[in-house]
Order: sequence, then structure tokens, then C-alpha cells
Amino acid sequence: MKALVVDDSRAMRKIIAGALRKLGYETVEAADGAEALEVLKSGSLPDLATVDWNMPVMDGLTFVTQVRANRDYRALTLMMVTTEAEHGQIVRALAAGAHEYLIKPFTVEALEEKLSLLGLLPEGAQA
Repeated sequence: MKALVVDDSRAMRKIIAGALRKLGYETVEAADGAEALEVLKSGSLPDLATVDWNMPVMDGLTFVTQVRANRDYRALTLMMVTTEAEHGQIVRALAAGAHEYLIKPFTVEALEEKLSLLGLLPEGAQA
């Protein structure tokens, strides 16, 4: 399974990508929504994209909206992974097309639980 990790923090990209690799994912990283769209345009569609909300160039909500507007990306599962914990923000992200929402800081177990809920936990995966 493949995952696209979208976050402007290099350290956070490494943490999320490392956790996903431990669960059996191949990962690709992008520093903002615009870069992530370029990744989607240039190759095979990942199974999952983890998306930060607050990023320069293109924020996570705009990325989610643009992905959902493109029929070619309908199969992509989107999970917001962000510090935005306000109920209204969560509702906005889910309404825009995100499938799940994980608030930073998080544990690998919390990430694993969200992936399990989405049916995206690779077979035999354990954090």
C-alpha cells in the first residue's frame, strides 16, 4: 500500500512516514498541498494521503477540496493529521471530503486505529 504524507514540517513528515512504513506502507512526501497535487499528477495514485491543515502555498483544506473536485482522485482516502482541534474545523474538513481526522500530537496506536477504521491497515500490520 502507498501513502502520501503532506506536511510543511519536515520533522512531522518523517514521523508520520516512519509510522506508516512500520505498518507496511510505501511513502512519498510533499511539503504543501500544491506539491502534493503535483505528486498525484505525476504517478500512481496512493491509497492514502495524510494532510496537515496549516501549510504555506496551499493549505490542507484547499488540497482536500481540489482532490475531491477531480474524478481521477476519487479512490484516494484523505486523513487530516493536524493540530487544529476545534470541532468546527473537524466538521469543515470532513464536509470538504476528508475521511478521517487525527489531532497532533498523536500516538502510532491512534494512527493505526484510524487506518483500521478506514480499512487501510495492511494485512498483518502492527505498530
